[in-house]
Amino acid sequence: MHRLKFKDWVSLLFLGFAFVFFFYRNSSTHLQYMAEVIPNSIYDFTIKDIRGNDVSLSSYSGKVLLIVNVASKCGLTHSNYKELNVLYEKYKNQGFEILAFPCNQFAGQEPGNNEEIQEVACTMFKAEFPIFDKVEVNGKNTVPLYKFLKSQKGGIFGDGIKWNFTKFLVDKDGKVVERYAPTTSPLKIEKDIQKLVRVS
Repeated sequence: MHRLKFKDWVSLLFLGFAFVFFFYRNSSTHLQYMAEVIPNSIYDFTIKDIRGNDVSLSSYSGKVLLIVNVASKCGLTHSNYKELNVLYEKYKNQGFEILAFPCNQFAGQEPGNNEEIQEVACTMFKAEFPIFDKVEVNGKNTVPLYKFLKSQKGGIFGDGIKWNFTKFLVDKDGKVVERYAPTTSPLKIEKDIQKLVRVS
């Protein structure tokens, strides 16, 4: 009877050591993985432009960025493109860029292919700022850039992007400093942009 109890204790100790070893090894691996994959800024991302070419966001280092998910057939489209154009024209020579990401996840309001989207954005809405590849900003196919943006600045009712023309303001160090709702007009962001472009 005593020998059985002793064996039980040995088995329990063995299982305990095995569990601690397994947990430590996997936790260390997980932490190492997280350290490797969590970016420090948006400069750690490479994305595709509207023509399918890779663009490293590090090429925008030192600039203030306004990142927007756009759509061509939304009720907010005309006013947003108009005001984005005003901001771009006013601050593009002061280290300011607008990065537009077409997205068709909200009521199917960006249905075209990249060529059609570029035609609409640049011809109909006169956009001179960069238009990038169509992306998904929510769900399992969310592009890494938008996962990062949402992790840095969540919304009022959760991190998910609520609609077209959600806006993220990024400082010259590639840090996300503010998030604006789709209904926030671009010109209402101007004061925040001014503050950031003036930082040397």
